[in-house]
Amino acid sequence: MSAKILIVEDERKIAIGLQNYLEGVGYSTLTASDGQIGLDMARREQPDLILLDLMLPVVDGFTVCRTLRAESSVPIIMLTARVEEVDSLAGLELGADDYITKPFSPRQVVARIKAVLRRVNGELEPPMILRKNGIEIDLQRRTVLIEQTPITSLTPTEFDLLVTLVRSAGRPLTRSQLLDAVQGEEGEAYDRTVDAHIKNVRRKIEPNPSVPRYIVTVFGIGYKFAE
Repeated sequence: MSAKILIVEDERKIAIGLQNYLEGVGYSTLTASDGQIGLDMARREQPDLILLDLMLPVVDGFTVCRTLRAESSVPIIMLTARVEEVDSLAGLELGADDYITKPFSPRQVVARIKAVLRRVNGELEPPMILRKNGIEIDLQRRTVLIEQTPITSLTPTEFDLLVTLVRSAGRPLTRSQLLDAVQGEEGEAYDRTVDAHIKNVRRKIEPNPSVPRYIVTVFGIGYKFAE
């Protein structure tokens, strides 16, 4: 069965263009022209992934993302015409998995969708379990336990970032290395993208995010998972 993609975009030409292209390559699609309709459809239709514009009428994309993240871990790729890095980072800090800046090609969007869905479905991970410092990660089921307590709020990108760090426990990884691991060559190379995701992961797994126990900052380099 093909993945179901919800397109929340108020510019009709962009929405129809994305819908036609995605259906042409085998996805099923739904469209919503404002944020409130998008929220209602996401709850009712349970899509596999959401393409979410930031600048929406009625309810803006930031609010939609924040609301959905409080309810589910559905993958979200934000679409934005804004070029300021801060807007994209704000979306990531709210829990978006990725973002694409306009103008974009439909082929680029499909590549990013495929990358996120591969992570969600675990197609890039072998069936094994990672254990380190009281954290247990099942790569096949894509589950995380900390001291036997399930952590269910990680987004697909946050999960992959944690896996990358745990696999390299004790070894500092640069922001570029972490970007490559979670976004691949289709990603937009902003180092602060990693900082936003790290902030989210710490908030979800650390007993005290302001004094990290697991994910440690290595000044001048990036981050590492504590040995």
